[in-house]
Amino acid sequence: MKVGSTMKDTKFDFETVIDRHDTNCLKWDCFDDDLPMWVADMDFKVAPTISESILKRAKHPIYGYTIVPDELFESYINWWNRRYDFEMSKENMMYSIGVMPSISSMIRCLTDVGDEILIQSPVYHVFYYVIEENDRKVIENELIYENGIYRIDFDDLDEKLSKVKMMILCNPHNPIGKTWSKEELYKIGQLCSKNDVILISDEIHCDLTDPDIKYNPFEISSNYKKVITCLSPSKSFNIAGFQSSIVHTKNKELFEKIKMQLHIDNSDSCNVFATNAVIAAYNDSEEWLEKLKITLFENKIFVRNYLKEELPIIKLLDCDATYLLWLDCSSLNIPSKEISESLRANQGLFLSAGIDFGKNGDEFLRMNIACPKKILKEGLERLKEGIISLNS
Repeated sequence: MKVGSTMKDTKFDFETVIDRHDTNCLKWDCFDDDLPMWVADMDFKVAPTISESILKRAKHPIYGYTIVPDELFESYINWWNRRYDFEMSKENMMYSIGVMPSISSMIRCLTDVGDEILIQSPVYHVFYYVIEENDRKVIENELIYENGIYRIDFDDLDEKLSKVKMMILCNPHNPIGKTWSKEELYKIGQLCSKNDVILISDEIHCDLTDPDIKYNPFEISSNYKKVITCLSPSKSFNIAGFQSSIVHTKNKELFEKIKMQLHIDNSDSCNVFATNAVIAAYNDSEEWLEKLKITLFENKIFVRNYLKEELPIIKLLDCDATYLLWLDCSSLNIPSKEISESLRANQGLFLSAGIDFGKNGDEFLRMNIACPKKILKEGLERLKEGIISLNS
């Protein structure tokens, strides 16, 4: 869908449709779909302060090997301390090219081939790949879905933690968009402690909560000691292409093992523009993020109202985090892959099939709503047309 429009003279522009074709864009250039609403990046311009910082660095004509400056770590420290009362220190932080490369490295250095690793499904599909492709085994603690709400099956979690060496937590949770409470996180920590399980908390979506809602960092919600937190501005500020994140743990034994493995895997080097982007994001782009959160919340309300009025056979799961909506299609009695493939073939609309996130996600579709309202409206219209056609 190559759409152009006149740029609006506003401080933060979340309305202009920007043509991303021919930019080597995973979302728009890799497939023939007219309207991709699947992969988790945003179709909004980044904060002006980030663009300005990148352009300033680009004016220097040499782009050689780059170190990670203290200012980058300080930007993380100040952000999490100010916004989430999470006190970090530089000696507990490691730079990495991304959250999933970090988790892959940690799987290799903290577990052995054949070990079992627990995840809570339905969950981010790459968790499955990174475990299985490292020759470990996936153990699922399936989330319980009742009356439109997900909750943790703690009895099942306790039983399965007794068999595994590691747990990977998604906080907030993708794809259900849930921020876990302090009580839930504390209980997870208790069970991990009881069973001596290493916990990795992927908190990449933490900033993308509804306005006036804050996520709860695992490390300050639990007194558990074998915990590692993965953080990145990539989702919050739409800068995934810079491949930048940090790993944080106060456990010195785990720290040294992880640091060595990141180095072995060449995952601790820095993109020449990444430091500028991260520092500008955390130090100078907070106002942009707050406006973004309002835009995403408005988009979510728009989807909820549209489905109620135009397509009530599809239910929107209530959620308070991420820009990824989990659509309940159970009334159709059609496998999610079949729905997704039909929408792509007949409407050019690419939504993620729920089965990709675990077998207990097969009655759902995942929709990315981080886009201008014009794109969102068209996506919903195509969804309506496709579902009506399938259901008939």
